[in-house]
Amino acid sequence: MNSWLTLALLLADEPVKPADPQSPWGGLLPPMIMIAVFYYFMLFRPRAAEERKRKGVLDGLKKNDRVVTAGGIIGTVAQVSSDGKEVTLKVDDTTRIKFRRSSISSVLTDEKDDTAKS
Repeated sequence: MNSWLTLALLLADEPVKPADPQSPWGGLLPPMIMIAVFYYFMLFRPRAAEERKRKGVLDGLKKNDRVVTAGGIIGTVAQVSSDGKEVTLKVDDTTRIKFRRSSISSVLTDEKDDTAKS
């Protein structure tokens, strides 16, 4: 196979030029920049937008919101601590559990309220 490559190079109109010794990255830099831009727009930017949305939901927690914890427990916010780091959930009439605010995964909304507002 080497002989075919040698023959093709000999028959070529222009001689093969070696890579520029001054630029060690040569032709690799533009594709690497394109890959970095691709990763930014496809991976990092959507993740940051999702985090901002989640932070907004957690900052807006108030009494009587129905929430789901990371462990799957569904309850109603009974109290938010004074420093805002802990939330007490009312799971049953007599059961209250303290959670870290960060362990709340989502706030449940009533579909009837959503359709009435629209």
